[in-house]
Amino acid sequence: MDNTNPEVLARAGLTHIIEPNDQTGAALVQVTGAIDAYRLIREHTGPAPAREQQQVAELLDAHGASRSALRLDAGLERWRPRAALADPESDLKLMTRLGGGLIAPQDPNWPTGFEALGLAAPLALWYRGDGDLAILRDTSRLVAIVGSRDATEYGRTITAELVHGLRAHGICIVSGGAYGIDAQAHQAALAEDPPTNQSPGQRTTPPTIAVMAGGLNRFYPVGNEDLLKAVHRQGLLIAEVAPGATPSRWRFLQRNRMIAALCATTIVSEARWRSGALSTAHHAAEMGREVGAVPGSVFSANSAGCHRLIREGAATLVTDAAEAIELLNLPVQAPIPAEAVPGTRDSGTTEAEDRRDYDGLPIQDLLLLDALPVRIPRTADQLAIVAGLGMGSILGGLSRLAARSLAERTGNGWIRRFPNGREPQRGAPTPR
Repeated sequence: MDNTNPEVLARAGLTHIIEPNDQTGAALVQVTGAIDAYRLIREHTGPAPAREQQQVAELLDAHGASRSALRLDAGLERWRPRAALADPESDLKLMTRLGGGLIAPQDPNWPTGFEALGLAAPLALWYRGDGDLAILRDTSRLVAIVGSRDATEYGRTITAELVHGLRAHGICIVSGGAYGIDAQAHQAALAEDPPTNQSPGQRTTPPTIAVMAGGLNRFYPVGNEDLLKAVHRQGLLIAEVAPGATPSRWRFLQRNRMIAALCATTIVSEARWRSGALSTAHHAAEMGREVGAVPGSVFSANSAGCHRLIREGAATLVTDAAEAIELLNLPVQAPIPAEAVPGTRDSGTTEAEDRRDYDGLPIQDLLLLDALPVRIPRTADQLAIVAGLGMGSILGGLSRLAARSLAERTGNGWIRRFPNGREPQRGAPTPR
């Protein structure tokens, strides 16, 4: 779309200001339009206008939002610290230089799958890459393959087999660009030749799409930089947050709803008891999409999440590409060879093994926790900008986090603390 289009500029600015799945912000945009919403956030001072306050409250109430979320005043308080820093013109120019841009809901390539999200749909979609954007609106040709970051050889092998069969049917593989199963899904898709059954003149389906939790001005995680550059050359990277946005725990969780909404089917090839891949599967199931899960050894913690999905009836058992294709209602052209896979490792599949020190925190405190630095303290004003929260939420949240030994005041600011020690980053490449 035209980078000088006021609608595009406004939505680009809003992606810098409003956190993913902030339904108060989405309601404001729906009530006033993106241009007026952006102007209101940047220019209006004092309490929210009564008319907009009432309309936003009624719309959110109709969608079953909690009473606290109905307050437009609270939304304006948390958005204003970021509003002065938004520079949509520069963001759009940067993405153009990087081989990308922004897609607004009026664009013909806007994903049709986002309709299932309602008010939780992204305000806009940033992209970069050489893949055909038209694939985004064809849900039936998009399949998500997700799973554990600390993938086993079993998980990587079955993921590659699933991708091989799906790519042979012209399916684009969608995943989250992370370590482990995500990386294997992207890598396997890039390694496959284009389908041979395309009509003359038919556009080649991009092999893969990476849905990112942070701004597309950099490739994250760093250990997957070469892989993500390859995705850029042959496929697409997309995100709902503006360039420069840091991948945070909240944004990773919200990224999962986008993966589920984009695709006709989501397959979990290997996942722990409380893997983020399970949230992607649950989002897909709630939208009425097909969900598959690959079984593993009952002694493997890495397959406990898949077994959980199957037992709860949230997913169909999938053991090979042919069964994955059945979920798409596509004809199977030939049996997919089933080769023996290596044994799995680890034992224990209990929920207790994956407890985190931040379990049970409300959403606003999670956003604040993600904004806390590990080394150089940030002031409350700086935290308000990074977390996108009002000062009242910042001060109250710091008190609650300090009570749980998750935050500590040092000097003129606050830093993150780890009462149970820092968590190891699962799935990162082993240093050589």
